Amino acid sequence: MKILVCIKQVPGTNKVEVDEQTGALKRDGVDSKLNPYDLYAIETALRIREKTGGSVTALTMGPLQAEAVIREAYMMGVDEGFLISDKKFAGADVLATSYTLFMGIKTIGEFDIVVCGKQTTDGDTGQVGPALAEYLGIPHISWVKGIKEVDHNGVVVEQDMTESSMIVRMQWPCLITVDKDIIQPRLPSYRKKLATKNKVVNILTLKDFVDQNANNYGLLGSATKVESIFPPQANKDQIILEGSGEQLTKQLYAILEKERALR
Repeated sequence: MKILVCIKQVPGTNKVEVDEQTGALKRDGVDSKLNPYDLYAIETALRIREKTGGSVTALTMGPLQAEAVIREAYMMGVDEGFLISDKKFAGADVLATSYTLFMGIKTIGEFDIVVCGKQTTDGDTGQVGPALAEYLGIPHISWVKGIKEVDHNGVVVEQDMTESSMIVRMQWPCLITVDKDIIQPRLPSYRKKLATKNKVVNILTLKDFVDQNANNYGLLGSATKVESIFPPQANKDQIILEGSGEQLTKQLYAILEKERALR
């Protein structure tokens, strides 16, 4: 079994600046972390490997600093890691991101199953996994909350339908996106950290892809364009009210009425 897990490095804080020209987050120098949903994706991939044997490969896309999430995946037990990194990939929307990941997978090789987190905490679209499956031409199931059965022919999963669940079987190759709490992720191992400190993280650039047309990647390859974006203005104005309970009530009512917050 060849298992691929797609992961992403996301900002570790909500205090991130936005490039007003491109609409992209300014990630350089910002504290970052592994996308929380991807911890469940990694654990799911490792559990599948435990049942079927084979190997788990981690794939991420981002600046060179994103190598850190591959290192974390190594500490959890992932066998091999690839980082897709090129300035021409910057500013990609869902379509361009999924196409870039598709090109990366075509460069690495074929896989029996691709596992993704349900969504990321920066983009929050939840669309990259399904879009990637469409590029790969394989079936997919989103919002997977349980793996019921795994064998050498396929996988049986439980899909969260909000008010109900659906049991689905898919044959290999296929793609799933997993929700949090599907399974408790293991902690990174300090022993594995020491054992993998010199392990290679493979870097892929545009030159490694079959399609080397820069117009298909990054901002140029994005179907959606941000018309305007700006950071929210922080308002720290405050009013301190004093008096009895009755007086405070009247003062607060007057303020709400002035602000037209009452109907």
